[in-house]
Amino acid sequence: MQFRIINTIIILLLAAGLVLAFFELASFIYVLAFIVFYIFFLLIVATNVRFNFFVKSFSENRKIKENHIAITFDDGPVENTLEVLKVLDKYNAKAGFFCIGERIEKYPEIFKEIIQKDHLVGNHTYTHTRKMGALSVSRIIWEIEECNRIAEETAGIKLKLFRPPFGIVSPKTQKALERTGLKSVGWSIRSFDAVVSSEEIILNRIKKRIKPGAVILLHDNNAKTVNILEQLLLFLKNNHYEVVRPDKLLEINAYS
Repeated sequence: MQFRIINTIIILLLAAGLVLAFFELASFIYVLAFIVFYIFFLLIVATNVRFNFFVKSFSENRKIKENHIAITFDDGPVENTLEVLKVLDKYNAKAGFFCIGERIEKYPEIFKEIIQKDHLVGNHTYTHTRKMGALSVSRIIWEIEECNRIAEETAGIKLKLFRPPFGIVSPKTQKALERTGLKSVGWSIRSFDAVVSSEEIILNRIKKRIKPGAVILLHDNNAKTVNILEQLLLFLKNNHYEVVRPDKLLEINAYS
């Protein structure tokens, strides 16, 4: 609804600008600049799920008073997930794993072990396509439902939480979530562990942004994440933070 209202206003303004430019009461250059700015704005909000522009997402809990924080992992399960689980066990921390349907099929036992250790699992689409922003509503629904189907067949659970791949969202994503009944979960601290090679840079980036109620994004399919996680958990422990499951932090239901 928010996008529809803003988009309607923008279209009316553009139409007015074009009319004024046609009668030489305004410059076409200004109209063109306005169009370029609006396109840039749409790209920014479409690739940042935590802005809540197209889709209402749970990305942090600003009301929380305790030193609680959540850690989430995307793109598993993979063999490296087992190493991540060992580190979480060592520090008695509970996390969230947003899983790809194809990888649940490939590593069903690892998926079940995540659940057995009382971590949260969520929907991260079936294929994790890089074309997420270009998908139709029906295709996004298929991606969500197929991942949920595999999760239920593998572990007998019905996923309620969804994280869009790459954080890419659009009005089509919102429609798909409305039809499937899932809720979007984002993050407030993006580690960039999938693109930055330096563990030190990644860790320092996270540390600078730590605050109560934050949700951290990591990737369990990245080998260096294991070492980053251990250092992060030690830092949080020394600074009197408790790592809790994302659904507990965000006060939402993980399963239906």
